[in-house]
Amino acid sequence: MSITQKLPYEWLVGLRYTRGGKRSGRNGFISFISLISVSGIALGVAALIIVLSVMNGFQKEVTDRMLSVLAHIEVFDNRGSMPDWREAATAAARNPAVRGAAPFVETQGMLVGVGVMRPSVIRGILPGQEQQVSSIATQVKAGSLQQLAPGSFNIVLGYALARSLNVGIGDKVTMLLAKGQVTPAGLLPRSRSFTVAGIFEAGHFEFDAALSFIHIEDAQRMERLDAPMGLRLRVADMHEAPIVAAQLKKSMPGDLEMRDWSKLNANWFAAVQTEKKMMFIILTLIIAVAAFNLVSTLVMTVTDKQADIAILRTLGASPRSVMKIFMVQGALVGVLGTLLGVGGGVLVALNIDTIVPFIEHLLGVQFLSKDIYLISAVPSDLRWPDVFKIGGISVLLAFAATIYPSWSASRVKPAEALRYE
Repeated sequence: MSITQKLPYEWLVGLRYTRGGKRSGRNGFISFISLISVSGIALGVAALIIVLSVMNGFQKEVTDRMLSVLAHIEVFDNRGSMPDWREAATAAARNPAVRGAAPFVETQGMLVGVGVMRPSVIRGILPGQEQQVSSIATQVKAGSLQQLAPGSFNIVLGYALARSLNVGIGDKVTMLLAKGQVTPAGLLPRSRSFTVAGIFEAGHFEFDAALSFIHIEDAQRMERLDAPMGLRLRVADMHEAPIVAAQLKKSMPGDLEMRDWSKLNANWFAAVQTEKKMMFIILTLIIAVAAFNLVSTLVMTVTDKQADIAILRTLGASPRSVMKIFMVQGALVGVLGTLLGVGGGVLVALNIDTIVPFIEHLLGVQFLSKDIYLISAVPSDLRWPDVFKIGGISVLLAFAATIYPSWSASRVKPAEALRYE
């Protein structure tokens, strides 16, 4: 006995109606509408998977570039400075998730170049320690981070900042800090001449256009501090940074304040999450439109099959059984469309690094110019929870679309349906 023969008759009839029976006349047209419904659901599901994967890829790419400069966790001493930063770094390293620690001083000021002035976030670092918490040393395109020596008053600039200041390696820039000093002429901003010793490119315009590095001792002199402001930490898994920060708050001695990378860029991440949610809702509407095409398909099928329904009823089929037949038909269309969409979407998302260059070569265009976007390839980050969520929503929408037509079929009265047969 075959598998189909073991199925309840509601499934067998539903499967037959899904295939459309004869390929001519009204049956053929209904089958064509079913095919359109399957295709619409498949395209909607595939589009949603691909778009979310590309958005996740861009978010991951930008996050990685940001965290190549930013620390996963910043630790501040509420006293204003951290003279015992080595002991604090040792205490932080006791947490197995912490991979590196480095002291820092950070302030804001103005840099004066050749006839121009630009604002900058000025970060004092220890070049040897900084490699444990960021990738800035590998991002220096000209000069070297190691030239930041104590008392040298050298500075490493972002490439966009250096270009806007019209300076290069060996040129001088003047640093002005808002905290003033009293002179016979009145209150004046603190100033100091620095020599450009390096230019870096992080790949994130916000940092390339506004960030600069000096040696931590030079930064302490400019800020008139006797110790670093705090520690910058790198953890094994950046997504665990908020949890690790809470653990360090409890385990490290002293009156400390912890800030993880998600709090440092809360506005950007909130905007990205909002954009993803809105895109998810918009593309889900495409799936909804395709799914509710099933309503018209099933209504037409019910109208066409009224005589069949009447015969089934006279043979003893209950209204519930009739309703099951058409729900099986609609559910099969929804599941088939979802499976095709998931398969196609996953296949494209996993191979987008091959597909996009092929389309660019075929059309002779470049979707992402490196000069504008700093990313020349379309990134993709397929996340299976998103795939399962999209597939589940698609099946649920298709199932919901079958309820009214199936209920309508169960209400057909055999005598009226067979009157003119």
